[in-house]
Formats: sequence, C-alpha cells, structure tokens
Amino acid sequence: MSDIVGVIGAGAWGTALAQMLASDGRDVTLWSRNAEVVEEINTHHRNTPYLPSASLSPTIHATSDLGAVGACDVVLSVTPAQHLGSVIGSMPVHPRDLILCSKGIEAGTHRLMNEVATDAAPGSAIAILSGPTFAHEVAAGLPTAVTLACSGGDEQWERLSPVIARPAFRPYYSDDVTGAEIGGAVKNVLAIACGVVDGLQLGQNARAALIARGYAEMMRFGEHLGAERDTLAGLCGLGDLVLTCSSTSSRNFSLGKALGEGKSPAELLSDRRTVAEGSHTAPVLGELARTQGIDMPIVEAVCQLLQGAPAREIVSGLLSRPLRAEQGAPA
Repeated sequence: MSDIVGVIGAGAWGTALAQMLASDGRDVTLWSRNAEVVEEINTHHRNTPYLPSASLSPTIHATSDLGAVGACDVVLSVTPAQHLGSVIGSMPVHPRDLILCSKGIEAGTHRLMNEVATDAAPGSAIAILSGPTFAHEVAAGLPTAVTLACSGGDEQWERLSPVIARPAFRPYYSDDVTGAEIGGAVKNVLAIACGVVDGLQLGQNARAALIARGYAEMMRFGEHLGAERDTLAGLCGLGDLVLTCSSTSSRNFSLGKALGEGKSPAELLSDRRTVAEGSHTAPVLGELARTQGIDMPIVEAVCQLLQGAPAREIVSGLLSRPLRAEQGAPA
C-alpha cells in the first residue's frame, strides 16, 4: 500500500481529515478545484476560507490535479453528495480503497453514495466513514470516534483501520454500509428541524422530543431499506444525530435556526461556500419516503420549510397530528 493517502475536497471536512491523517507525519495529497486554496495550503499551511482555525501540517500537499489523488491506494472522498459521481468518475481507473465521507442521497436516482461510487469508480473497494464529527474539533486533535463501514468486510477493515486510526481518532468496524449511509443522510435533515426549534425559541423540551421522534423516523426508513438497528443506534446514527441537532457548529442546524428566525430559504442557500447537505437531501429523502410508503412527518415538514412555508405554521401542523402510541405506530 502507498504511504500517501488522497483526500478529494478541501472544504472544512476534507481539510480536517487531511490534517488528522497527516498528524503522524504521513504524506497526504489534498485535491481542490480552487487554485487559491491550493496555493494557500502549500505556501502558508492554512485554509482560511474553509477551516481558518487550523494550522495545517507541512506534509499535506494540495493539488488541482485529480489524477494525483486518483493514483493513491487509499482515497477519502469528501465531495458534496450531488457531485460525487461526476468527480470520482473523472479519476483514473485504478484499484483502490475509496472511503466515502459525504452524506446524502442522489437526486433523481435515489441512490445511496456507495451505489453511485460503485458505478462511477469501477475497481474501487467502497467504505463509508461516518459519525459525530465537527471538522474544527477533528483538525484540533480532539477525541473523536466514527463508524468505518466496509463493503469488503473484515479484509478491507484490516487494510484500512491502521491507515485511519490515530490516538484521538478511533474508528469502529461495521459491515452495514447501508445503515452507515442512511444514518448520516437522515440526521442532516433532522438537524435542520432542530435548528428551526431553536430559531423559534421553543425550548429544550421541544428539541429533545424532536430528536427522539426524528430518530424513530430514521429507524423506520433505515429498516425499510435493509439497515441494521444496531448500526442506526451507534455512532453513525444516533451519535451523529445528537451532535448535529445540538450545536450551531452544524451547518444544517444553523440553516434551520435561520429559517426559524424568519430568513428565506433562497437567501440562505445562495452561499455556495458552505454546503448544508440536508437542504439537498431533504427533497430526495421526502420523495423516496413517499414512494416507499414510509411515514416521515418531520422530514416532510423540512421539505415544506425549504420550499418557503412559514416555520410556525409547519410546527403547528406537527403538533396537531393525531395522538398515537409511542412504539409500534407511525410518528
């Protein structure tokens, strides 16, 4: 295996992963479309637009040449979900371990990221890295635990775990790629809803209730698509949900908070520098849930919010739903 690991995407999360991987002196190749970002990383070891808090390791080498990353035997892709196929499909065909770190569902096809990657990067062995992670904390070396779900099972885990693990970055093994993906995709949408609760100043009780009922929606959706309950109850499901629904460090939570405060979706989504993946995932997830007959009222509410519906009106609609048993019935 090559000593150099590649990371595709020099936003906050991609840069943080590169910094974590380089923390033991490993060479890391970091790809960005932005020539100014590449120049700043290589010259000043900073990424001011996306991760201004971090002083980056000199063993991180930024490039705009996707082929330089594609030649690595281990590549972490942090490309936004809706662009994953086109970006990794542009890499040279090469047998590699491709670790997907983006969270979402492809619009139009309803495919999970591992399905997109399997078609776009033939010959790659797919794994999913997901869990409760804020980029600035990972870059700072604060303790973090994640799920590493390997489509190649134990053999792939044995290859990848030494590459990924660091004293403060601890991966846990799973072979449930579907569950790892669903947890990450759904929690982004639920985080928007929790942000709305905060923006409307509805209190901590309301947010706790929303997290619990949102988790029930995640479980229903995940089990319908074949995810394992234990996966969704772990780091990449419940763990990530709790973190993302509890802090303005989450871009999805911040988006929801601003919606709750009365800002328009068009205004908030016009900033292309930071991507709240939940805003792209919500309509796809809502459409897929409807076609599959899965009741997801919180996800549906977020879809309506992103279409411009008033936040208080949507919350009122959720609160007026018929009373039901907590377990064994739709939310």
